[in-house]
Amino acid sequence: MWGALLRRGGRGPGCLRGLASGGPPWSQVVSEAEKIVGYPTSFMSLRCLLSDELSNIAMQVRKLVGTKHPLLDTARQRSLAEITELIHTAFLVHRGIVNIGELKSCDGPLKDMQFGNKMAVLSGDFLLANACTSLAQLQNTKVVELISSAIGDLVQGIYYENSKSSEENCLTDDICISTWKEQAFLSHSALLAKSCQAAMELAKHSAEIQDMAFQYGKHMSMSHKLHSDLQPFVKESSTDTMAFSLNSAPAVLHQEFLGREAWIKQIREAQGKGNIMDYKKLQGAIKAGKGVTSAIDLCRFHGNRALAALERFPPSEARAALANIVYAVTRFP
Repeated sequence: MWGALLRRGGRGPGCLRGLASGGPPWSQVVSEAEKIVGYPTSFMSLRCLLSDELSNIAMQVRKLVGTKHPLLDTARQRSLAEITELIHTAFLVHRGIVNIGELKSCDGPLKDMQFGNKMAVLSGDFLLANACTSLAQLQNTKVVELISSAIGDLVQGIYYENSKSSEENCLTDDICISTWKEQAFLSHSALLAKSCQAAMELAKHSAEIQDMAFQYGKHMSMSHKLHSDLQPFVKESSTDTMAFSLNSAPAVLHQEFLGREAWIKQIREAQGKGNIMDYKKLQGAIKAGKGVTSAIDLCRFHGNRALAALERFPPSEARAALANIVYAVTRFP
C-alpha cells in the first residue's frame, strides 16, 4: 500500500503513521533499488560474503534530485556510493580479526589464525586506502571533511565496543538507552548519514536539503541497527536459539526497566558450568519483560523520522525506493 502511494506521489504528513502495517520484504526492496540505480549494490560482488545491502543508499539519495555525478566520465572514478561501500567493507573486514589470546586448542591451528589476521588487516587497509584515494579525487573539500569525520566516528565507535566487551560476553556495562544510541550512531549510522549529506553537497544543494539527507541516513540506519538487534527475539521460524549481544538494544532496555541488580542476577542464573551462557533461558527472561516491545517502538520511531526527512524531496521512484527500505527494516513478524 505504502509503495503504491509513493509511486503515485500521494504523500502527506498523515502517511507517516503506518509502519506497523508492514511492507515489501528486504530482498525485494534491494532488488527494486538496484533497478533504479542501474547496477547491483555490491559493485565488488561481495554481497554473498558480507551481506552488504546498505552500500548504495548514498547513490539513491543523489537520484532523488535527478542529478549526475560530475566525475563519472573520468577513467575509473568511483562514485560516492562506491567510496562509502569501500569504507564500510574495510571496517567489516577489520572486524574479522581474531583475538589470539582468547583462542583455545579446539579452535584450530594458531598459525592459521595468525595468517588470517594478517590477511584481514592487509585487505581492510587496502580497501580503505582505495577509498581515501577516490575520495580525494572528488575534489570537494566539504565532502572530504564529511567522510573523513565519518571514518573517525567509526574508529571511535568500534574502539569503544572492543574496550568494553568482556571475554565471555557475560557482564555488561550499566548503560542507558541514550548511551546505546550514541554508540550506535558512531559505529553504525555516522558513515551512512554523512555520505547522504555529502551526496547532496556534490549535487550543490542547500544546507537545509543536506540536513534532510543526513537525517534520513541517520534514522534509517538506526532503524536497521535496532531491527538487527531484535532478530534473536522476534524470529518465529528459527528452532535454534540465536546468541545475542548483552549490549543489544532489547537487553539494554530490559535492564533499564528491570534494574541493574536484577539484570545481573538474571545473567548469573543463565550461566552454566564454565561460565557458558544459556542464551535460551536469558532470551526468555528478556522476552517476558518490556525490552523487546520497547525496542520495536524505538525502531519504528526512527523509521518515522527517516520518512519525515524524505517528505522534503519531490515524489519519484528513488524516493519510493528509499521509503521502502525504511518499511523493510521496521516490519516484524
